Amino acid sequence: MARPDGWGGGSLDRRKLLGLAGMTAAALPLAACGGGSDGSKASRSIRIGYVSPQTGSLAAFGVADRYVTDSMRSFYRRGLTIGTRTYPVDIIFRDSQSDRTRAAQAASDLIFIDGVDVVLVGSTLDTVNPVADQCEANEVPCISTAAPWQSWFSGRGGDLTKPFKWTYHFFWGLEDVIQVYLGMWAQLGTNKKVGALWPDDPDGRAFAGAFPQAIAGHGYSLAAQPAIPANTTDFSPLVSQFKSKGVDILTGVMTAADFALFWREAVRQDFKPKIVTVAKALLFPASVLELGTNASNLGTEVWWSPVHRFRSSLTGATPQALADDFTAKTGKPWLQTLGFVHALYEVATEALAQVGSLGDRAALADAIGKLRINTIVGPLAFGGLANIPKNVAKTPLVGGQWRQEEDKGYKLVIVGEDSDSSIVSQSDRVQQYS
Repeated sequence: MARPDGWGGGSLDRRKLLGLAGMTAAALPLAACGGGSDGSKASRSIRIGYVSPQTGSLAAFGVADRYVTDSMRSFYRRGLTIGTRTYPVDIIFRDSQSDRTRAAQAASDLIFIDGVDVVLVGSTLDTVNPVADQCEANEVPCISTAAPWQSWFSGRGGDLTKPFKWTYHFFWGLEDVIQVYLGMWAQLGTNKKVGALWPDDPDGRAFAGAFPQAIAGHGYSLAAQPAIPANTTDFSPLVSQFKSKGVDILTGVMTAADFALFWREAVRQDFKPKIVTVAKALLFPASVLELGTNASNLGTEVWWSPVHRFRSSLTGATPQALADDFTAKTGKPWLQTLGFVHALYEVATEALAQVGSLGDRAALADAIGKLRINTIVGPLAFGGLANIPKNVAKTPLVGGQWRQEEDKGYKLVIVGEDSDSSIVSQSDRVQQYS
């Protein structure tokens, strides 16, 4: 994607970083250099807090967090310059335990015990929203991602006429996932009857509020859309309902564990929709592998992949380089969250470099809200779109499908069209959902 004039760069110009490290662009390894300056060294450190679900039901979303954070500690080893002084950087990492109350407590500890300058957080609204609320209430800048922006904004009682002052978010919205799914559905002939898996939780309610009217305009009808109660373990009545109504398209937003229960029952009843596009549950290789041989050709949204055509504003790394390094260091396949966790540090680093003095939290929050930066997940512009909260920067989205490879498990391939043809190259796109 072409770099828009005036975006990114600024006080973190990559040539300056390379010159300080004594390296050329071609020689720059992933997360190998840090900031620096001819200014004086400071004993006070820049403190970055990070809340991650390292344990519990959302732990799959936090797998990339440790790796990226360790990489950033290496990147920051020479410090970061604010004004005329260079400061050491400390990253304080706390586990939310996949619990909303614990996430709020972790944020509170970062603010009042660790005295952080900024808080970073991702991994669904159950982690993001309670952390953001703590930061807003206590006037600490917070940058978040990995939750649809409507869930982040409306789920926190957002008001377009009274924007949040301290909390900022970048991700795609429900309008984007609807567009992506409609594009995938149009690739196969169906009866346009849709069955929806919308749990009675904030994500499910957000999807249920946005999808029906949007898909009706394209000729699709909801054959069934019951709100699934929390802690449901018996999906046999729902599967029977979908099957009796002739559902050809299955969509929804579920946890991996809940979808696994549903899908096992679907297999048992021989319910075979022609198209499956389910958010959240099918994001990660481990979740798909747990479905065994029954996961072939299931579809989901793709936030980020090794074939996306972006670069890190910090290291210059491509998505492929970041994914390869992650696999080499962890032994695990790449994850969609990987690029977004890296981008959290890109946004925080650029904003910190733009403030005049360390400790001016209001100036830091203001700097975040004015950022225009190219990141490894695409160009971000806070406050840059009409009818979108000024605290939100949108990211691109594309469709994907899990395809079984002989003796190699599953591979997530890009299918359909995206909102911007420069997200992935045509050579990396598989045109047809199968």
